[in-house]
Amino acid sequence: MSQPGPQARGSTVRAALEAALMAAPEAGLTARELSAAVGIPEKDVAEHLVHLQKSLQATGGRLKVLPAECIACGFVFRDRKRFTRPGACPECRATRVDPPAFRAER
Repeated sequence: MSQPGPQARGSTVRAALEAALMAAPEAGLTARELSAAVGIPEKDVAEHLVHLQKSLQATGGRLKVLPAECIACGFVFRDRKRFTRPGACPECRATRVDPPAFRAER
């Protein structure tokens, strides 16, 4: 059985990401959900989000980041600038961390 290939896109990856983020629910979408929606590897999502954030700012929009949170102690990574999931909690050192979620607004 062969694996399905990547989905055909009628637009660029960043345009597809922007459309997915604009249609995102209030809770936002994680990198894994964006990866599945757009058809790119999860590890590439953060790099595209950096550029998309700049594009949105230039056109009067913004990328809203719902911060990652430690499952063990509830620590919220409010000041984190990177779009990737943190490796461990600075408070309790637990590695079970809910990833950040993203949403675009105009």
